[in-house]
Amino acid sequence: MVTITDKAKSKIDHLMQDASLDASYFLRVSVQGGGCSGLSYNMDFDNEEKKGDQFFEDKGLRIALDMKSFLYLAGTELDFSDGLNGKGFNFINPNASRTCGCGESFSV
Repeated sequence: MVTITDKAKSKIDHLMQDASLDASYFLRVSVQGGGCSGLSYNMDFDNEEKKGDQFFEDKGLRIALDMKSFLYLAGTELDFSDGLNGKGFNFINPNASRTCGCGESFSV
């Protein structure tokens, strides 16, 4: 399961509203090869289910992961920071054995 913090939920709601996305859209979170630690996170809005998608709901937001990404992201929490030490979404991933300095890539 992937969960989100209240701050992340608020920011996602704001982004969806700014993009005029209706209730058929959900958050798609995935892992791709790349980044300085080997794997990188990807997030986007989508309204088409794909074969093998795993769906979770937290705080009223539907979150989709493909099966490969689910294996890397199970138990992950998505947070949002707008402080002085950096702005953006952060993945708190218990499966990551190493992350890069910017937090955008990881390895297991």
